Amino acid sequence: MCKNLVEMVQKIDKTPQLNMYKTPLQHFIQENHKLVLLSKKIDWDSLDDQLSVYYCMDNGRPGVPIRTVAGILMLKRMFDESDESVIDRWVENPYWQYFCGETYFQHEPPFDRTELIKFRKRIGDEGAEILLKMSIHLFPKKEIQEKEVLLDTTVQEKNITYPTDVKLQKKIVEKCRKIAKDERIQLRQTYRKELKQLMIDQRFHNHPKRKKKAKAAARRIKVIAGKIYRDLYRKLDEEQKEQYKKLFKIFDKILAQERNGKNKIYSIHQPHVKCIAKGKEAKKYEFGNKSSFVKTKKSGIIVGALAFTENIYDGDTLSPQLVQIERLTGKMPKSGIVDRGYKGRKNIEGVKIITPGKLVKSAGRYFIQKKRKQFRARAGIEPVISHLKSDYRMWRNFLLDEDGDKLNTILAATGFNLRKMLQRLEAEAMEIFVSILNRIIFYKIRIKFAA
Repeated sequence: MCKNLVEMVQKIDKTPQLNMYKTPLQHFIQENHKLVLLSKKIDWDSLDDQLSVYYCMDNGRPGVPIRTVAGILMLKRMFDESDESVIDRWVENPYWQYFCGETYFQHEPPFDRTELIKFRKRIGDEGAEILLKMSIHLFPKKEIQEKEVLLDTTVQEKNITYPTDVKLQKKIVEKCRKIAKDERIQLRQTYRKELKQLMIDQRFHNHPKRKKKAKAAARRIKVIAGKIYRDLYRKLDEEQKEQYKKLFKIFDKILAQERNGKNKIYSIHQPHVKCIAKGKEAKKYEFGNKSSFVKTKKSGIIVGALAFTENIYDGDTLSPQLVQIERLTGKMPKSGIVDRGYKGRKNIEGVKIITPGKLVKSAGRYFIQKKRKQFRARAGIEPVISHLKSDYRMWRNFLLDEDGDKLNTILAATGFNLRKMLQRLEAEAMEIFVSILNRIIFYKIRIKFAA
């Protein structure tokens, strides 16, 4: 499965010929550092084998080693870095370089930042799931295959401006001007000066003294957008029209859509974005896609992460989400605890769906306390989603299109699990250090009293 790519897999030499003029990384880093411990816990050979199917095997130039690029992608997610900053920090940090399989300290970046973009496109959401599965299986089997799991959905906001009809119509005018310039077409009129003044006039349209003038300016902007678009369309030949067919279809939808219409366009460069009502007073609407997450009840590991293109009812996300859990962990949970947004679903794929509701007093005190405990535990997924947004690059999705929505959701969950394992390894290393220190102190005291 080459996916029209022309790069072969490049392997990292496990037994390199040592250079007498260079000092290997492992000679001056701490063996008990959390990143060193994590790098030894990850099965890099298995990861190479699973991701190598996205490379051509018999032709093309050798690509960047999978461990190098996948390792940097993991570091980017664990430490909330951009594509540019993660490369800069990698050059400065010997532990990051060791994590990615380097033998000696490197003074130059391993590749250009665009390689991360190509790698994400190469592996897609299927390859990202391989990384998520790897991060899940770093934990003991009993922790990832718990009987009860917590499920919830959230909105992953896209990197677009807050959409208004006037903004979109102005964008149409700007795009048409650019196309005319590129195709060397002379428009009948550009309306530059008038449009500039109209954008000023339509501001603060809710103010009582400005409302009438602002509405008139907004109507005029729509008229100008339609005029320039039709003028451009008439002057393009058939081949040029075919070239911009997809863009013109978006223009037609924007100019035709009404305030209360359905399937509206909210962004020209990301037309798939949906308006999702939050139901909260501070932020009524968010523009992006719906993402679903699953967390184990006791251990707190994310064992499922899915992004949905359509703004579907929460209950309809359960079936694909539970199938993904079985695919990643190897076992379906017995019950899933959800909020009232999933109301109406009782049993999906053989999994009991538990939704908060009225508790009948005649059921017994023990039963009521047990149910309340379950519902209180369900709230534990809320801070996890908050952390995913604030610490793992989900607060705003900068990756393009529907594939970017899926990738960002899965990679955020991967980063969360890896960081959780890092914290656990650090705590274990500290426990060992403290126990050794206590033994030394104990023997010193014993020798002192013996003397």
